Amino acid sequence: MKRHLLSTADLLLDDALLVLDTADRMARVADAPVRKLPTLRGRTVVNLFFEDSTRTRTSFEVAAKRLSADVINFSARGSSVSKGESLKDTAQTLEAMGADAVVCRHSASGAPHRLASWVRGSVVNAGDGTHEHPTQALLDAFTIRRRLGRVDGLAVTIVGDVLHSRVARSNIWLLTTLGAQVTVVAPPTLLPLGIDGWPVGVSYDLDAVLPKSDVVMMLRVQRERMSAAFFPSEREYSRRYGLDADRAALMPEHALVMHPGPMVRGMEIASSVADSPRSTVVDQVANGVSVRMAVLYLLLGGGTDRETT
Repeated sequence: MKRHLLSTADLLLDDALLVLDTADRMARVADAPVRKLPTLRGRTVVNLFFEDSTRTRTSFEVAAKRLSADVINFSARGSSVSKGESLKDTAQTLEAMGADAVVCRHSASGAPHRLASWVRGSVVNAGDGTHEHPTQALLDAFTIRRRLGRVDGLAVTIVGDVLHSRVARSNIWLLTTLGAQVTVVAPPTLLPLGIDGWPVGVSYDLDAVLPKSDVVMMLRVQRERMSAAFFPSEREYSRRYGLDADRAALMPEHALVMHPGPMVRGMEIASSVADSPRSTVVDQVANGVSVRMAVLYLLLGGGTDRETT
């Protein structure tokens, strides 16, 4: 692997498979009597979060601690950043602390890439604006592989607010690299310009796509990033693009339902579907720790032959 994990588009097939295979080994730690490895003892991991995200931050913190790393949680709220300190100033502070890895979440697309040019340690993108969220895509692929045995050749349908979703972008690049056939389903107003040039199929009819889907990945409606009315009403959105029990019945028996969370029950997905045996929502949370352990291990502990860029 390279020194940073900033985008799934940067991952070659061998890199992606290495992360997933390593996560398989890390998952066994969760079942061991002592759920800890000494791999990163003496290393410092900084969680640098400019956006609130309890789930992702906690997952990275647990992953680092299970690898015996020292963890520093740095929140922008109440810190010098809220008083006007720049990202570069913060980077210099992290350098002075001797951070070996920085897990960065930021509302500005591209912020982790800038940070990577200013620090000597590894940078992991934990979500930047509407750009990418690589470890979410990796944990999604890991979950699919564990439940269905493979990713290659599967039909994956991503439904909802693709325009504002960094999860969708990261999944599209990664799942395509792993050999899946990806289709996005959304209102035309929630699809990005230029999507015709992406390696995906596009549909506006969810009912037509469901019978051919091995995996249906529902997206959260990103209200906080919307600046206009992208659909008439929540009721209309749910009627056209929500996954209820009747729609779930159209899916093949083996098909999975995924959601990166947090879910808007009753609008994006019905509770009966979210809590059904085919739902992987709880698995995704648990698998997130294993995948993030694998990423930190490969960047800091198992990367003696790492590239320098």
